Amino acid sequence: MMNRRVVVTGLGPVSSIGTGIDVFAAALRAGRSGITPIASFDTTGFVTERAGEVHEFQPYDMVSRIDPAEWGRSSLFAAAAARLALTDAGALDVAAGSARVGVCMGTTSGESQVVERLTEHWLRDGYRPTPRSLARQMPAGRVAEAVSRELDLRGTTTTVSTACSASNYALGYAFDAIAAGDQDYMIVGGADSVCRWAHAGFYRLGALAAERCAPFDRDRAGVITAEGGVALFLESLDSAQARGARIYCEVLGYGLTCDAKHPTAPDAASVARCMRLAHRDAGIKPDEVDFICAHGTATPANDAAEYEAVREVFGDRLPPMSSVKSMLGHTMGAASGFSAVAAALALSSGFLAPTINHLTTDPAMPGLDVVPNRARPAQAQIVQVNGFAFGGNNAITILGRLA
Repeated sequence: MMNRRVVVTGLGPVSSIGTGIDVFAAALRAGRSGITPIASFDTTGFVTERAGEVHEFQPYDMVSRIDPAEWGRSSLFAAAAARLALTDAGALDVAAGSARVGVCMGTTSGESQVVERLTEHWLRDGYRPTPRSLARQMPAGRVAEAVSRELDLRGTTTTVSTACSASNYALGYAFDAIAAGDQDYMIVGGADSVCRWAHAGFYRLGALAAERCAPFDRDRAGVITAEGGVALFLESLDSAQARGARIYCEVLGYGLTCDAKHPTAPDAASVARCMRLAHRDAGIKPDEVDFICAHGTATPANDAAEYEAVREVFGDRLPPMSSVKSMLGHTMGAASGFSAVAAALALSSGFLAPTINHLTTDPAMPGLDVVPNRARPAQAQIVQVNGFAFGGNNAITILGRLA
């Protein structure tokens, strides 16, 4: 019964390099970096003092139905991104009060800043009284709930917490829901916030770079933590054509694997299997992929495993493969959502987003083209979006230019 074609008609990024699709697309073309000194917490004691923060985020200017005072930062990122995507899709009239519009948002840490504030309170004042306003904001499920509340939606509302691949999981879920007729429209994506404990965790793992994120570079040193929200508006092709909507791309399929081999170390064989599953689901062959939006965290182990998997699946013909994390930093649960936006722009606007901060490609990765430092004019027909997470949670989506 899964026979409805699914397309993307709205994009809503809230990121360190810009908010709104026009500003975000211009920043990708320019290879802009959003990495700045951390302002949201005291970095004393850290070697790394930089992150991809969204300094200009003003939720009171971006949401209208929910009260920002009652919601955490991650949920507000999600709600603002969803409103941007819905507006970009020209679908405000189809959403309000509808049970046919579903929501699926991904996250890694949920309301991480709320957790930190509650922890500080408990350490300072004990468990009584716990501030009710903070306690209400804490559940990670609020990330998707904020979208439904802000847009007055009545469809299925789900938060996916598969960490750094979560937005791709959400995109695959939405693809199935629309293709099967369970929902007519879906708003999907992810959101996370910069916080001290995640910054410290990556530092203790030895996975945090001091100055720059340089995926696939010989001298790469690790991730730069980041935040933001991203949303995509999906509907059936018939619906989009009936509305006269602009279509960015078509969702062709996806693949999921979960090897659970190691808490943090990636497994190249499982990643390669995920790629093959995604290709099979999309009905394509590897040589039809024109561009890969890489997971590309810039950690030595992750980049090496991703390259090994791509080499195993694609052989000697490696498509260009760039990482927007070099510009944005690692936005955690929103990461593969931002990559999906870059993929949609590659298909609809004819350019490949670059990998900035690139000096020398790792010599252990022969044949790799990372689209170094500058965007490249190119009309991609099929783009693969990679998303990998701790615990071996791998999700890959395939997007195509509408024929």
